[in-house]
Order: sequence, then C-alpha cells, then structure tokens
Amino acid sequence: MANAPLQSQRPRIGIGQVLLLAAACVGIAGPAWPATVEHRAASPAAGSWSHAYASYGATPKYPRGFAHFDYVNPDAPKGGTLQLQNPDRRSSFDKFNPYTIKGQSPAGLTTLMFESLAIRSGDEPGTIYGMIAEEMLVAPDKSSVTFRIHPQARFTNGDAVTAEDVRVAFETLTGKGVSPGVRVKLSGVERAVVLDERTIRFDLKERVDDTVFNVAGLPVFSRKWVLNADGTPKKFDEIVNEYPITTGPYTIGAVDAPRRIEFVRNPDYWARDLGVARGQNNFDRIVYRYYQDNAIAMEAFKAGEFDFLMEYSARRWARLHQGPKWADGRIVKEEFPNGFGMGLQSYVLNVRRPVLSDWRVRKAINLAFDFEAINVYRQYKRTYSVFSNTAFAATGMPGPGELALLEPFRDELPAEVFGPAWVPPRTDTSPHALRDNLKKARALLEEAGWKVGADGLARNAKGEPLEIEFLDTGDAPGRAEAVWERNLAKIGIRFNVRQVDFSLFRKRLETFDFDMVMIKIGDFTLPEPAELKSQYGSASADVEGSDNYRGVKSRAVDHILQKMEQAQTMAELTDAARALDRVLIFGYYQVPDLYGGTNRVSRWDRFGIPKVVPKYYTIATPSDWLQWAITAWWAQDADRDSSARH
Repeated sequence: MANAPLQSQRPRIGIGQVLLLAAACVGIAGPAWPATVEHRAASPAAGSWSHAYASYGATPKYPRGFAHFDYVNPDAPKGGTLQLQNPDRRSSFDKFNPYTIKGQSPAGLTTLMFESLAIRSGDEPGTIYGMIAEEMLVAPDKSSVTFRIHPQARFTNGDAVTAEDVRVAFETLTGKGVSPGVRVKLSGVERAVVLDERTIRFDLKERVDDTVFNVAGLPVFSRKWVLNADGTPKKFDEIVNEYPITTGPYTIGAVDAPRRIEFVRNPDYWARDLGVARGQNNFDRIVYRYYQDNAIAMEAFKAGEFDFLMEYSARRWARLHQGPKWADGRIVKEEFPNGFGMGLQSYVLNVRRPVLSDWRVRKAINLAFDFEAINVYRQYKRTYSVFSNTAFAATGMPGPGELALLEPFRDELPAEVFGPAWVPPRTDTSPHALRDNLKKARALLEEAGWKVGADGLARNAKGEPLEIEFLDTGDAPGRAEAVWERNLAKIGIRFNVRQVDFSLFRKRLETFDFDMVMIKIGDFTLPEPAELKSQYGSASADVEGSDNYRGVKSRAVDHILQKMEQAQTMAELTDAARALDRVLIFGYYQVPDLYGGTNRVSRWDRFGIPKVVPKYYTIATPSDWLQWAITAWWAQDADRDSSARH
C-alpha cells in the first residue's frame, strides 16, 4: 500500500487517516513476531505442479481441493447492499483504468473486478493459491514459473480466459503509459511464453520468490479491453472510460461520477464454488460514496449513509465514536486485531530539495519531533524501524550477516549505521529531555552551515532562511503540526503547512514537488524487495510517478536490495532487511511517526461476521491483501432465517 499515495492516509494523533492503523500496539522492546519465522517441510510446489506455492520452503496450510479458507463462512447468505465511503485519500474518480498514471480510478475496482493468477492467503505470511490459474509450476532454480489456467475461468462477457489474454495483460502492464509501481513489480520477468491455449510460462530474470509472487499477482483482463478490432494495441493510457473486461465477482452498475459508483454481483461468477472463493463476495451490491473530509463523512455515517467507518485518529476514536446510536447498540464500536508487520508511517523528507539534502538538517528535524507530547491518548507506539513489529527490524549491534552487506560501503555511510540500532529520542525521560534534543538539533544545523540570526531564523551563507513546507490534504493542521512547528521555531526552522485537495496533492507527489509529506507504506508479512526497490532504489529516484518519494540514491541501498531479492533462506532475508533498516533509518530520509496493531471500526449492526479473524488483512482499505469486510462479511437481513450466521 503501495503502495502508492492513493492508499497512504494519515493515522496521526487527531489528524487525517492512513492505510491501516489502530490502537493496540506492541512495544519496541518486545515485537509481536518471534525472533525467527517457523517454516516446515519443503513446499511441493517447487519443481512440480501444485495448487499453491509458499516462500522460503514453507508448506502451504490448505491442501489441494480445500473447501474454503478458515476466515470465511462457507454458508454465508447472499444478498443485501454494502454501503461504503471513499476508503483512502481519493475524493473523486475520473477513469476506470487503475493502472495508468494520470487520473484517479474508483475504489473497489481492483478488489471487486480484477483477479490475478494466484492470490495470497489471509492467514499465512507468504503463501499463494491458484485463482485464475488452476495450478502452477515453479522451476527448482526459479528460472521460470508456469501457470495452467482453470478451465472454468471466464471473463464477465462470457469468454474463456486464455493464455493469450494473460500474455497480453503482461505485455500491456510492462509497456508505456503504465504506473511505474506496476512496472517495477514485473521488472524481474524476462518474457511471457504461451505454451498452449491454457498454459503460459514466465521466464524470470530475477530468480527469487519475490518475482514469483509478483508474477502470480499479475492482474488479468481480456485482450479485447486493450486491443483494437484488428488486433493492434490501443494506447493504454488513453483507455479511460471503457469498463474493464475482467474475471472478478462484480461488474460496474450505476455510476454517478465523480462521487458515487455501484458494483453489482455477477450471479454467474465462474469461481463461486472454488475453495479460494467460497463464502466470499456475499453482497449483491457494493456502493462507494465519496466525501470531501472526515467531518462530513462522520455525519454521513451517523445518518446511515454508509455502513462502517474505519478510524485512524486516536482523538476521534476516543471522542467522536459515541452517542445514542452507540449506546443503544445500533452502532457497534470494536477493534479487530491483525498480525501484520507495520508498514512505515513517516513524514517523508524530499532530499532532492537543497534545503533537505544535508543529513544533519534532516536529523535536526527528527530531534524536534516530540512524539510524547503528540501521543496524548497513548493509543500508539512510536515507529522505530522500516519493519516495526517484526523480526526484520534492526536490533542491537549489526550481526555478521548485516556487516557483510554494510562493510563495503563504510566510507559512504554514517558511522551510526555500524553502531546500536536506532532508538527514537524521547522527551519524557527527564524535565530537560526536549531541551537537550533541541540543543543537539541546533548544533547539527550550525555544523551544516545554518546560523540562527537576530530574527530567530536559521540562515545559510547566502542569507536564505531555513523553511520547509508540509504538504497535506483533508483536515486542518492539528496537534502534531502545532507542537512540531513550535519546536522547529526554537531551532530556527520555519515550518509551513500547505493544505491542498487530493488531485493537487497527487500531482505534486508524482512530480516530487514537495518538501515533506505524510506517507504510510502498506503493512506486510514478509519484506517485498520489488516494492522496496520502488520506494528506495536509485533507479526509481528520478522517475516521476514512482514511489521513491524521498529521492534516495545510495549504492549501499541498491546493493542490499539486490541481496534481499536473491535471498534463498529466511536468515539471508532477515540479515538484508536489518541492514537496509539501519541505512534508511540513519539516513534520516523521514521522521518516523507511529504504528498500531488493530483495525478500529464503528459499524452499523447489519452484518454477519465470520468467527475466525484472519491474521493478514485490511477491513476495506485498498491493498494487495484480503479486504475482509468486503469479501467475507454478509448482510444479516439477506436471509433472516439462515442458520449459517456466526
């Protein structure tokens, strides 16, 4: 999540929203993940046809022909309507192609309409099961992965899915006009080869599990959507208003652009009886309405315009999610736990800006961030790593495996990288803690050539003031900005908040026209090298529309990411992740913010919910992972006499 800005909301204290955050957290000293990740006997998928594939030698949980996932109700009744709000920063939509750079596609499109060759399980950290592909075969050396398409697979126009459709989808999504994040995920594939009508092989340049997973996640669509009648390709970025021809369980119904879209369940959905889909896609209609800000959305929710409200603000959760409708049970307030590693939420600093190009300035900005003063409701923990809440976070001194990756770049890296792992500076350890942090910050600024003048502003040798602009959407500036602005002023930095609508925010993000923004990276189970390359790799730093918002260009980072891609064991992956963590944290490319461990939801009491909560999921926020409420909940009034309600 990417994870792109569309999925990057702002779960801060009292301000905005984010991809997935909530209250119950795990402390820095005791991550929720074990020190090692348990794996069982070798997966049968490697070198033989299988219904599933698990990374790093694990055994898939569900056997061939399994009836359903544990976190669904296989007997859930069908029917009813699910009313939703815009689940991320998108406040409108103007296209139906979710894979191009320009414009905004509606929420729900990729979740409800597009399917991939295989899908992730919601209760395993790194396992995929065949979806459009009935079976898959991963070469023992991971030089290729072959998929056999399910004979029942059909597009919503009735056409059978063929290997040629899959090839065209791949060629399209690796071609011109495609979002860079999509292309990067598929960059490890050399070519797609159609073997017969139902079989396609992907030859891999990067022979690693991550590439296998990225190919398996290829969104499949009919070649009729992207080809002209004579078979020549359309310009993909000019496919705007044509509805996609896909295999998913829903089709587009009524559209009132740019504020409302309705999806309608396809009663002839081809996979409805397969184990990967049974008990899911239970609502007849799913409607998204777009609201301009949180205050309007809250009032609309209380009026019953939509069915549940994800909350990311501690203040709002504590103060606003209450009232007569909560008291009498019409609205239920609850928290659902999840087991994800916490994707980095931070204030991203754009090092392309001259004022932020010096790491000492960036560290000074970090030291002025008073998390303890901001976290007034004590519902969050301070983010301490790129991989918070997992065994992949750096701890203590670098181990031998980490040092082997870091030593070749010792002269290029801050000395801190080779010392103890970063611990967020606190301001509640003594009455003078904040003052001490600000003294260190001012000393760093002076060392970097910024002197504080009589007017209280730090200026460089040219007399230019040290100013940074925080680009934001949605709510007005809140407590976090107010506290930070006051502290930054004490060390001579002028902090300006610029509120813009999302369309301008996205445009400036894509062109890297900002000093600082809040970004939340998607939560994860295992680190995904392709996404990390998109976010931190040098190759994407100058590509407009990429996810490298920070502008990171580091030989050390590129080397470690390459080793992470090549990891064959969990130990190798862990060493690479921890080494990367040290370099990124001590590069001060961001100011780490907060993280949580549950999904906080107020919902109208209209739903049946499965007994088993999955481990890796979102409630309804766009993600590569399971969106549990959308796919597995059901309307209680869809079948009032159903005994299947849990």
